[in-house]
Amino acid sequence: MNRRQMIGSVAGATVAVTVTGIPFTSLHAANNDVKTKLKGNIHHSVSQWCYGNIPLESLSKSCVQMGIESIELLNEKDWGTVKNAGLKCAVGYATDWGIPKGFNRLENHEKLIADFEQMIPKAAAAGVPNLICFSGNREGLNDNEGLINCAKGLRKLASIAEKHGVNIIMELLNSYGHKDYQCDRTKWGSALVEMVGSERFKLLYDIYHMQIMEGNVIDTIKNFHQYIGHYHTGGVPGRHELDETQELYYPAIMKAIVETGYKGFVGQEFVPTKEDKLASLRKCIAICDV
Repeated sequence: MNRRQMIGSVAGATVAVTVTGIPFTSLHAANNDVKTKLKGNIHHSVSQWCYGNIPLESLSKSCVQMGIESIELLNEKDWGTVKNAGLKCAVGYATDWGIPKGFNRLENHEKLIADFEQMIPKAAAAGVPNLICFSGNREGLNDNEGLINCAKGLRKLASIAEKHGVNIIMELLNSYGHKDYQCDRTKWGSALVEMVGSERFKLLYDIYHMQIMEGNVIDTIKNFHQYIGHYHTGGVPGRHELDETQELYYPAIMKAIVETGYKGFVGQEFVPTKEDKLASLRKCIAICDV
């Protein structure tokens, strides 16, 4: 499963469930025009690719009703759609290159730097706070050389990112599912943040991916939160709902994030397994709204 695959169909349902011992009732508002009131400690976002079969306009309306503030991982052409619905795009794409080709190879820098230089001012104008980037795959490159190469490229973008107030965030991914991906450890990523040395470059800490690679999620968040600019969720195993079917207890993880003083967005990036995918989203927002 990847971010651009379309998944399933949507059917309306009213759900009342108990998740990990915590009761959640009336997961659908009785009146769909009534906005769900959330606690306000977490700024909730959702990754559009997980709901790719739902038109973005319809997904935007549903997110507004749920109290979600952002739909993310969108290309420039879609930023206006969510803005018109009263939402933000917490994370945008700056280049048409995907995960395998990133900043760890010098030969990639010319295109990546040009793409980001063009997109950073556009993101600032559209109110998109973060643009995602990737290390790229190792392909035989050792981790130290990959680290140095990434830092060289990203330093060239630091001044324009700082000028426009837009963050560049590199995603931490597991290198089993994304075979051979280089930025697959929090320590490696944090070393890169130190080397780039800009307040506008940080990590996207994907909880699903780092549970697979490292475990010890809450301690890692506490120890490395200063390097993290965005979070993604996902159930382990399978990257599905954040409920009793998986091994992570998300209320405790969310509390740990809040306790670090984090004020950014948390993006739901689980792939729903239920027929009513929006009911799954509402349920998982409730689980994470600590």
